[in-house]
Amino acid sequence: MGAMVPRGNGQSIRLPRGASLADFADKIDANPGALVQVVFTQLGEMVTATQSCTDETLQLLGVTLGYEVQIVSPEDEDKELLESFDLSFGGEYGDDVELAIRPPVVTVMGHVDHGKTKLLDAIRSTDVVGGEAGGITQHIGAYQVRATVDGDERPITFIDTPGHETFTAMRARGAQVTDIVVLVVAADDGVKPQTIEALNHAQAANVPVVVAVNKVDKEGADPAKVRGQLTEYGLVAEEYGGDTMFVDVSARNRTNIDGLLEAIVLTADASLDLRAPTGTEAQGVAIEGRLDRGRGPVATVLVQRGTLRVGDSVVAGEAFGRVRAMLDEHGGQVTEAGPARPVQVLGFTSVPDAGDNFLVVPEDRVARQIAERRQARERNAELALSRGRPTLETILERMKEGEKTQLNLILKGDVSGSVEALEDALLKIDVGDEVGLRIIDRGVGAITETNVMLASASDAIIIGFNVRPQGKATELADREGVEVRYYSVIYQAIEDIENALKGMLKPVYEEAQLGTAEVREVFRVPRIGNVAGSLVRSGIIRRNTKARLIRDGVVVADNLTVESLKRFKDDATEVREGYECGIGLGSFNDIKVDDVIETFEQREVPRV
Repeated sequence: MGAMVPRGNGQSIRLPRGASLADFADKIDANPGALVQVVFTQLGEMVTATQSCTDETLQLLGVTLGYEVQIVSPEDEDKELLESFDLSFGGEYGDDVELAIRPPVVTVMGHVDHGKTKLLDAIRSTDVVGGEAGGITQHIGAYQVRATVDGDERPITFIDTPGHETFTAMRARGAQVTDIVVLVVAADDGVKPQTIEALNHAQAANVPVVVAVNKVDKEGADPAKVRGQLTEYGLVAEEYGGDTMFVDVSARNRTNIDGLLEAIVLTADASLDLRAPTGTEAQGVAIEGRLDRGRGPVATVLVQRGTLRVGDSVVAGEAFGRVRAMLDEHGGQVTEAGPARPVQVLGFTSVPDAGDNFLVVPEDRVARQIAERRQARERNAELALSRGRPTLETILERMKEGEKTQLNLILKGDVSGSVEALEDALLKIDVGDEVGLRIIDRGVGAITETNVMLASASDAIIIGFNVRPQGKATELADREGVEVRYYSVIYQAIEDIENALKGMLKPVYEEAQLGTAEVREVFRVPRIGNVAGSLVRSGIIRRNTKARLIRDGVVVADNLTVESLKRFKDDATEVREGYECGIGLGSFNDIKVDDVIETFEQREVPRV
């Protein structure tokens, strides 16, 4: 082994997550086949040269051969990938870069039903709530409005993040691109669990908070109580000597909306220096992505630095393309977008995920290469995770899993954020170890025939969230017997899947004792065998129930059946305590005087 595989003397090598033995061999200039042999003989694992390995396998192999293996995180790998194309994301601005003042990016957060969307409606004078299923915001949207402060017109960018608890992941992402958080608290309801959750996101992102105390016009409204409650969480109002601005508003009556916008601008001016370069290549974040039937993949992006122009080659996560057109929040065409400007971008080849970083690259070829490498990296990491180490324990686990009932799902939604949030919520459903939930595919856009065929092949159910089937998908689903369920409110989907999982649980039975009888005499009956002349000591002895025979406190025979039961010469269905009877246990004849016959039945235990 020593001759075939060069030994490392504590030498450090870097490998990406999900690397294969061939990648390892390449780094140390060895034969991949020799490494396969080492892994098999030394670590007891069967791995092919090109198979994705887990981090643990790579590091153990490194220790065995005397190398220090560093697994490169996806973020570092991405950074290195961009540097290999002479690109970078984020970073400090150089001294020679000209910075321009940019608008603040504001996220509105708060408890469900406290009036976040109504407040945004009032701010941009449009009606969004009417179009949302169940009155719950289920998409991230971004808009720019203009506020007049001290005679100057100041633009403010708003990101509308969903309020329902399922969207925690999306809300957290909203806080990452945010300069200021507007925390909406209803004056008649006070601080609720999601209010605190939203506040935690804001504090984790280290962004200033402006509190909008909504519904001050309602009966029972107590704005002072809200100020007092939030003091416990470190938000002290200016009037109490703190540095947080509290603004009393009524979204329904459009009261004091100007005061709120002014508070946002003043907070931005007081605690933030919002500047960004405009002359560089654009970089930013994809807030939302969806598949439009007429226009293809559409991504809502927020430019964070530089200027995005029509015709630019862009890459966002694993999606790439060229900007064919840009639209503002009103659907109007835009030719360029500067820092803190949200726009809808048309021209991606696939739908970017919500939260993906996007950047402009010199040409289409570079965009494609970056996207393809990211896809390959993601695939390798997933393969490594799904394979794990094939040890005896994992084989036994898999055998157990074979006995486990599994519900396979395919998720299709209208926007990537909703699909991600739905997947996140479904995977958190826990109904015990006997039933598993597996999401075998997910995507954005209409339900296609390909989805139906995959569902048919893997016995999966298709969940359509705000989408419908395309072409002949419905006919195919009927023909193949594939169940397709449609939802427009996310927690209905979660409830249904949870109920389905509970329904798949195998019933649990417990033994219930029915009665005991003591054998007083044994009779030999021709063609039947031995019959026990018995006295029923407790409960009831019933015909056709399960029985066991106990002698001197020890079970002599189990899994017997009371095949005949007589009172004197007559057949009986049941005999109660204190009465005598004749009990026949079928072909079992080893019955003696003073034996005890115990009868029982299996009853299903209702699950909690």
